[in-house]
Amino acid sequence: MKEGREDLLRGELKIKQPRENEGPRVNLDTILLAYFTRPKKGERVLEIGCAHGAVSLILAKRGHNVEGVDIQPHLIEMAAENASENGLEDKAKFYTGDIRDHRKMWEAQSFDRVAVNPPYFEKNSGSVSPSTALATALNGLNCTLEELIQACRYLLKNKGYLDIVIHAGRVGELLALLDKYNIAPKKFRAIHPKPGAEASVVLIEAVRASKHGLRIEAPLFVLDEDGKETPQLLEAYRTGGE
Repeated sequence: MKEGREDLLRGELKIKQPRENEGPRVNLDTILLAYFTRPKKGERVLEIGCAHGAVSLILAKRGHNVEGVDIQPHLIEMAAENASENGLEDKAKFYTGDIRDHRKMWEAQSFDRVAVNPPYFEKNSGSVSPSTALATALNGLNCTLEELIQACRYLLKNKGYLDIVIHAGRVGELLALLDKYNIAPKKFRAIHPKPGAEASVVLIEAVRASKHGLRIEAPLFVLDEDGKETPQLLEAYRTGGE
């Protein structure tokens, strides 16, 4: 697989990633998930479906200890190399594994926080990329959304946090699953391409075994009415949330 590079956080991070149409790449969702995920000091954090490790490495750059897991070995090799090249190998650890085998990989309630960017589409829906690496990331070839939430329920401690960025069209499905597995949504922020446009993705933070009480935050607009990037978006790109 051919590789490309992306500079993140004003060049503070350099990420090796698959080339266009050959695998998952850094995109707006990557930056938004890292921006939205705010671990507390000392938390044990897991990123599920970490790919080349961009979200994990942004969090590690902010001083947090993060573990990442992905089913695709070549992406985990890339993530480990990215950690080493950025001097973050002590902060970010990466593992190859199928999250459906979570009970074999970790003990129950091992993590304080889980971050995840699920596939945009459920298996057998949407157009499927000829690239297996890309189809796995976009089309859920190896894991359903319910299997993912089941894993999060098992892995999170009581009162542990789930941070998730998801296609707006799947929010209803996600909320139903969170309710089913007793992971209560606490924060909700919609991302809109521009004022007047429908939301494209949604950021949700939920807490395992917590009471209901949802705060809907102000929407984030990617572009303003003049087509320029908004200050909120630029802040996320500049700092990754800190």
